[in-house]
Amino acid sequence: MENNYLVVDMGTGNSRVALVSAEGRIWGIRSYVNRYHTDQLYEDAQYFLPEEWKSVLLQGCRELTEEFRGHPVKAVTSTGARESIVLYNREGEAFMGLPNIDNRGRAWMNEIEDREFIYDRTGRWVTEDFPAAKLMGYKKKYPREFQSIAKITSLSEWIGEVFTGKLVIEPSQACETQLFDIEERAWSKRLCGDYGISLSILPEIAKAGDSLGTIKKELAGSLGINDQAEFIVGGADTQIAVKGIGIGVGDVAVVSGTTSPVVTITDYKYSDRQKRCWTDSNLGGETYQVETNPGVTGLNYQRMKALLFPDTSYEELEEKMEGQKEYLCTASFSSLHFSEKRSLKKGGFVTKAPFGADLEAVNLAWAVVADIACSIYVQYNSLCEMTGHKKDYLLGCAGGFRSKMLCRHLADLTGKKLIIREGFEQASIHGCRKICNERYGTCTEEEKGEKQEKVYLPCEQSLIHAYYEEWLENRQVLNP
Repeated sequence: MENNYLVVDMGTGNSRVALVSAEGRIWGIRSYVNRYHTDQLYEDAQYFLPEEWKSVLLQGCRELTEEFRGHPVKAVTSTGARESIVLYNREGEAFMGLPNIDNRGRAWMNEIEDREFIYDRTGRWVTEDFPAAKLMGYKKKYPREFQSIAKITSLSEWIGEVFTGKLVIEPSQACETQLFDIEERAWSKRLCGDYGISLSILPEIAKAGDSLGTIKKELAGSLGINDQAEFIVGGADTQIAVKGIGIGVGDVAVVSGTTSPVVTITDYKYSDRQKRCWTDSNLGGETYQVETNPGVTGLNYQRMKALLFPDTSYEELEEKMEGQKEYLCTASFSSLHFSEKRSLKKGGFVTKAPFGADLEAVNLAWAVVADIACSIYVQYNSLCEMTGHKKDYLLGCAGGFRSKMLCRHLADLTGKKLIIREGFEQASIHGCRKICNERYGTCTEEEKGEKQEKVYLPCEQSLIHAYYEEWLENRQVLNP
């Protein structure tokens, strides 16, 4: 009997559900735009209503199981964006979601004094990005509602609770809260004290691949799923994605989507004295993921294309850019100087003055793709300075690597082979699939090591090398 898995994958802008076979065939996907609400009591605060998201996601599950009746679901699993949490009240109801784009804690970050300890124990700087700060900000404006919080969990494990009623959190998500000691692999009383949060609201730790038990019978029936189907714990989206392409200890991978984290897996907890990186718990908490990130990358390319080439496909645009023998401008639109812990507030195109008659829209497009490659390369170099990278290749996944030009640029800049494995654009779905396969002892040809892949070899004499030097200078001028 064939095994199929129902995967719930929640991002920042969009969420989706997918039905995938154990062998890796994706039968179908349903995607949805995430709906957020603004909280006017803060300068920059957004939230979502779990019930709104839940109804949409379950409808997607129902549509898939109805459309593909001949492919029964053996298990359900999930992955979700990091730095996002769901709040539960004492009645066990999920009443509010605080997403990664919520910055309600920003105004009170100066009250946190234990910064060295926090970075050492959590692998993260003290910023409003993380759920500990969001909860702190929520408490400041909503003290009564804050007292009603009985439990919290991450996006991915919220879905586990929807399907089974059991509330847990995976280490890859627990580390994002800034309340979890990544070395002790446990919640920290001292970290909770720093943010004024009670240990009692933090859920039990469960590892990726653990079973939460069978799906609620009533829910299974309404979705057309066998009531013996289990829910298998997934985890954080970045860790799941790189698992999907088979990352191992010592490998370096780039997950190029809206942002482009550059990560490596270590079997020891790396802590940088200069605080140039984040150190995450990997899936299961036994190994670590060290990360740098250029911030927003792929979103810049999407918006540029929508503005300048609305009726041109990405493939056609790549063909237009292919013939570039020189660059007539540089672009700077990535949003973070990660190692310096600062945002890049200004961006734009830099070209010669006056405006050249030979400058065309395709030159701007080429510069934007080159900007993504250069921004990733800066973070790759920073990561290598810290953890090293002895292997002669790096891995790439997520939708950004549909661009062959980006692939070639990155191979040329790093001087490493860039390996793009089959299924790279749906890496998070395949990561969830692999977790389920490991749970059930299912070994596909891919798991045996017979992976199909595309390899980009580096070229030492390419246009991107000259571009990079000028790009560095111009980015510094824009953001001194």
